[in-house]
Amino acid sequence: MTSIYGINNCDTVKKAIKWLDKNNISYVFHDFKKQGLTNELLSSFVQNSEWKLLINKRSTTFRNLSDAVKENLSDNIDNDVAFDTIFEQPTLLKRPVLIHNHQLHLGFKEQQYLEIFSDELNF
Repeated sequence: MTSIYGINNCDTVKKAIKWLDKNNISYVFHDFKKQGLTNELLSSFVQNSEWKLLINKRSTTFRNLSDAVKENLSDNIDNDVAFDTIFEQPTLLKRPVLIHNHQLHLGFKEQQYLEIFSDELNF
């Protein structure tokens, strides 16, 4: 089972979904804005990655945070602060978050997806 997480209007998420559709990869899409972000889901992301990789520091949401919160999310990341901040503002997560074969992958690059789905693609 493949799951992709993000927000519907994110260009990178759109590219990833378009790529999955084009390559006939079945998936379930979870939109953080429509379906929300649960403690369990965010916890699973954190267990399978690092905060410094999960946080999208180039996002508008990150740029609009106070300097104190940005500092907490940048250097010595406080787990509780990061968890609470991202739980309140899921758009701080790097997108898309892809779960495939129980592995978490962040962002979208075609070459990365070619490698992730190499067993399913018939080239």
